Amino acid sequence: MRRTREDQFRSGMITMTADSAYRVLARKYRPQNFDDLIGQEPMVRTLTNAFETGRIAQAWMLTGVRGVGKTTTARILARALNYNTTDVDKPTIDLTVLGDHCQAIMEGRHVDVIEMDAASHTGIDDIREIIEQVRYRPVSARYKVYIIDEVHMLSNQAFNGLLKTLEEPPPHVKFIFATTEIRKVPITVLSRCQRFDLRRIDTGVLIRHLKKIADLETITVDDTSLSMIARAGEGSVRDSLSIFDQAIAHGAGHVDAEAVRSMLGLADRARIIDLFEMLMRGDVASALREFRAQYDVGADPSVVLTDLADFNHLVTRIRFTPDVADDISLSEDERLRGRDFAEKLSIRVLSRTWQMLLKGITEVDNSSRPVQAAEMLLIRLAHAADLPTLDEALKSLGSGETLSGQAPRSDGTRPNSGNGGAPMARSTDAVASSRGSVSSNGGATMRLVEQEPRQEPIVLPQPAVEEATLAVPLSSIEDIIALADKQRDMQFKIMVKNCVRLVSIRPGRLEINLTENAPKTLLTDLSQKLSDWTGIRWMVSLSREQGSATINETETAKRDSLLSDAKSDPDVAAILARFPGAKIINVRIATPAGLANGEMTEGAATSDDTLAPIEEDD
Repeated sequence: MRRTREDQFRSGMITMTADSAYRVLARKYRPQNFDDLIGQEPMVRTLTNAFETGRIAQAWMLTGVRGVGKTTTARILARALNYNTTDVDKPTIDLTVLGDHCQAIMEGRHVDVIEMDAASHTGIDDIREIIEQVRYRPVSARYKVYIIDEVHMLSNQAFNGLLKTLEEPPPHVKFIFATTEIRKVPITVLSRCQRFDLRRIDTGVLIRHLKKIADLETITVDDTSLSMIARAGEGSVRDSLSIFDQAIAHGAGHVDAEAVRSMLGLADRARIIDLFEMLMRGDVASALREFRAQYDVGADPSVVLTDLADFNHLVTRIRFTPDVADDISLSEDERLRGRDFAEKLSIRVLSRTWQMLLKGITEVDNSSRPVQAAEMLLIRLAHAADLPTLDEALKSLGSGETLSGQAPRSDGTRPNSGNGGAPMARSTDAVASSRGSVSSNGGATMRLVEQEPRQEPIVLPQPAVEEATLAVPLSSIEDIIALADKQRDMQFKIMVKNCVRLVSIRPGRLEINLTENAPKTLLTDLSQKLSDWTGIRWMVSLSREQGSATINETETAKRDSLLSDAKSDPDVAAILARFPGAKIINVRIATPAGLANGEMTEGAATSDDTLAPIEEDD
């Protein structure tokens, strides 16, 4: 029985050399022909028809995310253009038999197939070299093929230099471009190429592909592990194979779900669904315990929230398209419990949860305390799970229903209160009794109450932050600086002057923008110090708006303006001309009262402005 090279290596008959060194899976199982390409059937069908009818383009543009096969497709296309065997001597996509040029082309070493990385050859000189070479016929192949990878990195001059050759190339020249940033390619170049958008590979297709490779490599792997690897690859074959390679090394040849989960920092999908269920029923305590348990075993807070968002999205899709649950990439828990949630949860709950998670994930990623930020988000999600929207609350007032759409029990509570299964008690006072829960809408809070005796329901606003009377009124950044000066906190005063741009301020609420050199703790320091100094709680948030200029920027601009005005004064200009080397080092403004006392102070210009003496350099 003939022994293969791998069998010989395992038995020690041959030793490891540079030529026989291990190749990563992404290279070892790189597609060699169009039949090996997975997930790109529309492109293969178009090329098949084009080659069969002889309608072969002069240039192609391949675009798609990383790892979907752009460069590999370019090489296969170059192989098809130059295919030649004893039986076939024409361009074809039927590449089942290795042709004369095939091996060299697929290994990137054929003299007539020139591969260029535009990321490192961006200039017009590199394109000029191509333009000068295209006039010469290929050495041995049928076509001279230029493969330019990451073509969007070319400069504008390089693109312009390529246009004429690209529009009317010699008959023996073909161009194949590949890019991940199709929008950066000029439309003048795109219009001269046939464009193919290589799609992300479906998760189910990726799982089958990984399973096939695992069988070829005799690797033991379970379906859950393959599903996690395919999801982490996000539609990229190369990324998925790289992760699979890493998992094989991590498990010493045996891949199991727990090892993959630990390697990628993922949470258990079943536990994610458990956490989702706790949030939807408003069980805050259980949700926080479950989150901490997942964090303690290595799950990243941002990954946990992302998985929650993915499952929320899955439930929403199943609600409208039930066939989604039949996807083979889904686990049994996701399939069964996803259908159950889709039947029980309303669209308003799923939509609001999605929006809160989407915003919360960004907050966690940018937070210096991601665990605490994630826990605060979970608390908000649990409390908002059963709250009505504003429209639903207003409709319920007119229909006489409770906010949840369910009649109150005899003990004054309503079912499914969203408070960990505990009934929500009705608050009463001398004027009104509550007939609903607290509803949140854009940060403002409202309580819906009904007057007794029976009257039309009214809406009483409840401010999100209690506007207590401030001992020191704050309505500007200048007021905050003055308060810091009064508290003798000079370092804080300087930070506020130099780094804070005001967006809005009202009692208990401050929205600001910060300069690039602002300390990371400035938001926390502002909130803490203002709370200590004013006696009420302050919420300080970072706004996307530009805000006003900092105090330091304003003072600098004012001083520059005064210096400019002083230089334009005829008398000052004459003095500066009379004394070479003299310069204005300061401008002092004299007020009417100051003139009477012979005093000058720095400040805003008035009608009685007087320039301070001009000092001459030593």
